[in-house]
Amino acid sequence: MQSTPEHFTRFKSMPVIVLAWLLLGPAWALETDRQQPLEVNADTTDGILGDGVTTLSGNVEIRQGSLMIRADRAEVDKADGKVRQIKLLGNKASLQQEIEQQGMVKAWAQVIEYQVSDGQVVLSGAARVEHPQYDVSGEKLRYDLDKQHFEGNGDASGSGRVHIRLDPEVASDANGESAENSDQPPPEPPSANDF
Repeated sequence: MQSTPEHFTRFKSMPVIVLAWLLLGPAWALETDRQQPLEVNADTTDGILGDGVTTLSGNVEIRQGSLMIRADRAEVDKADGKVRQIKLLGNKASLQQEIEQQGMVKAWAQVIEYQVSDGQVVLSGAARVEHPQYDVSGEKLRYDLDKQHFEGNGDASGSGRVHIRLDPEVASDANGESAENSDQPPPEPPSANDF
């Protein structure tokens, strides 16, 4: 019985992100989003006007440019008069943001921690990111809103794995139309007699 060479074993354990980054390349969030003010709405608030943590409860909505965040509860941490971090809690906290020339990226988790200054997001508890070109889910995901870069581990089903779905490139016919839009029906699948 042959053993697997050590360099192949190490390759299998490399983070999933390396593969996704190579396949997808960088995609950028709208550059102006983080320069916009944070607009916050909630049913109730409890906190101080200066630096420190303010708690928002009930139908929390936070908007910053194309970035939209929703949660049952949020903790907004301010330092030096600026929002430093937002922690979202509740039944499937969500975040969505427009990506330059690609559409919307959406994310869900039980807890979302958003570092405002650098666009870093940590999603914990049944985390999922849905991008126009892929979906990724796991128990914990780290996500960079600017670079659309993610890394993750585990999943809520207990399999201890990250799941990624990548959409294939749609082939074009001679007229430049995608195969999806063709008027011809798809070929019949082979029958058992064909084998």
